[in-house]
Amino acid sequence: MMSFINYLISGISLGSIYAIIALGYTMVYGIAKMLNFAHGDVIMVGAFTVYTVSSTLGMNPVIGVILSVIVCTVLGMLIERVAYKPLRGATSPLAVLITAIGVSYLLQNLALLIFGANSKSFASVITWKGLSLADGRLKISGVTIVTIAACIVIMVALTTFINHSKAGQAMLAVSEDKGAAQLMGINVNGTIALTFAIGSGLAAIAGVLLCSAYPTLSPYTGAMPGIKAFVAAVFGGIGSIPGAMIGGILLGIIEILSKAYISQQLSDAIVFAVLIVVLLVKPTGILGRNIQEKV
Repeated sequence: MMSFINYLISGISLGSIYAIIALGYTMVYGIAKMLNFAHGDVIMVGAFTVYTVSSTLGMNPVIGVILSVIVCTVLGMLIERVAYKPLRGATSPLAVLITAIGVSYLLQNLALLIFGANSKSFASVITWKGLSLADGRLKISGVTIVTIAACIVIMVALTTFINHSKAGQAMLAVSEDKGAAQLMGINVNGTIALTFAIGSGLAAIAGVLLCSAYPTLSPYTGAMPGIKAFVAAVFGGIGSIPGAMIGGILLGIIEILSKAYISQQLSDAIVFAVLIVVLLVKPTGILGRNIQEKV
């Protein structure tokens, strides 16, 4: 029983990381109606920023985390401005998709040139050992507790920001109808840029938490977590912020339990198989809503 609870807590921790990453996907899709497949590589950039500041330069890891958020926020806005903004009026959605894949490979190859292909050992920025309960049979690491707490705080803060701030209301308006929002005086371009900035800043935090829990870092670190976070966003209902959290946590639990009780090698296949089943039963995801097309 205790081992199951340990696995469950580990799944919630991993799922919390997926949820934070998935927020970037779901916000950009909900507002700009596009999929930013370079988002996973922004995670990698954030983790390498912390690695450079703390391991290479020997500075305080907290400074590294702050710089990581700043670097990824600026990078997200730069990617939106240079790569995606010129394609906003493109007739084919494939143009944006191909550009996103191109940006992803660009970031990966720049990281390969700068840091090399070998994996780096990432020193966790969380030094707290955690808690030991039930006479030592239930151990919860400090990274796990901080990750789950960070996910909850981010979700509450983001929901409050969107529902109770002027910029958040502008995001909701743009997500409903860009044309009408522009007629009402909302700066659509600025709102979309802000969305990329927030999503990329969250990706930096997710990268730090991911590498603290799994302490290796390479130019491909963000690739698979990025794909799984996209799956989590679709699972929960892409475009829905609560859906991203639910989808991420469920995905993390499924992955960890699959590794523990079925097969380490098949865990990824099981995750994607569950997604297929969910989409067959409810194509819009758990919290997704059907959109009526007006004729």
